[in-house]
Amino acid sequence: MLLAAADVEDETGVRFGALVCSNAACQLEFPIIDGAPILVTDVRAWLAGNFAAVNARDDLPDRALSQLGDCVGADSAHNAFRQHQSSYAWDHWGAFDDDSGGANASPGGVARLLRAGLELLGPSPLVEGPALDAPVLDVGTACGRAAFDLAASTGRLTLGVDLNWPLLKIARQALERRAVSYPRRRIGVVFDQRRFSVAVPCAELVDFWVADALALPFADQRFGLISALNLLDCVGSPVGLLQTLDRLTAAGGAAVLATPFDWSPAATPMEAWIGGHSQRGPDLGAADALLRRLLTPGAHPQSLTRLRLAAESQQEWRVRLHERAVMTYVSALFGLKTQ
Repeated sequence: MLLAAADVEDETGVRFGALVCSNAACQLEFPIIDGAPILVTDVRAWLAGNFAAVNARDDLPDRALSQLGDCVGADSAHNAFRQHQSSYAWDHWGAFDDDSGGANASPGGVARLLRAGLELLGPSPLVEGPALDAPVLDVGTACGRAAFDLAASTGRLTLGVDLNWPLLKIARQALERRAVSYPRRRIGVVFDQRRFSVAVPCAELVDFWVADALALPFADQRFGLISALNLLDCVGSPVGLLQTLDRLTAAGGAAVLATPFDWSPAATPMEAWIGGHSQRGPDLGAADALLRRLLTPGAHPQSLTRLRLAAESQQEWRVRLHERAVMTYVSALFGLKTQ
């Protein structure tokens, strides 16, 4: 991949421009928008599907934002974006806000989940071989908190990738401005725009790109440590995601995987679920048992070949819906190491 154009630059780097595939037989162009390279297999389809979010204004006053939310309705894409931003940004960055937002819960669940996952791997997950010199990857980074914590824990270059532009936009705010602005849902379609500074450790080591977890544009065994937190039940092919982790983890490297097994056919076809169906089968519909076999080389026809299950535990993850409601999940947490 080569930088083909840098149309707008500032102190943070290229804000708008283009990358181009270095393969002479390819030469596909990949735009850079608001500092984020769009590295997906079908750029046109992704931009067509995300045009409203990418093109959304972020300079509207609070009254105008409220009027828009009231007028377009609760079932609009606009309010769906706001709900996602509300829940994830609150969890990732709400600890830095002096207003808790009610809901009788504490933000920072993703940070606690990552910390527990790293503890499963031992005091130093990057201990030998090529992994010692390899960067770190946070797949499904959402609003970016885990990427910064990974950089602080390892001291290594860390990349966060996600397909969700409204969430990745908040991650880039934290990176570039050391502050975030997001709509926090109070009730119904009533959202309060929250704006506050955040502490981002090792920001100079972190970047965020748009990329598909099932088609990541990286060479095999490229990363020493990979995290995929609460992502497995949000992709079209969970086994494909596991195989991606297996392919990208360097020799001597490790991965942290977490999932609440909250399957939905809107995200994953039912036949691709890991558990959650076929309760007449050998696992009686259980998810954990099947996933353990997939993470144990030779235990299943689709088992991984390099990563193996090193340790596992369970961790609560709370998602704020609005000031009177919190969804509590119990995520299965797995520490994986290469053989």
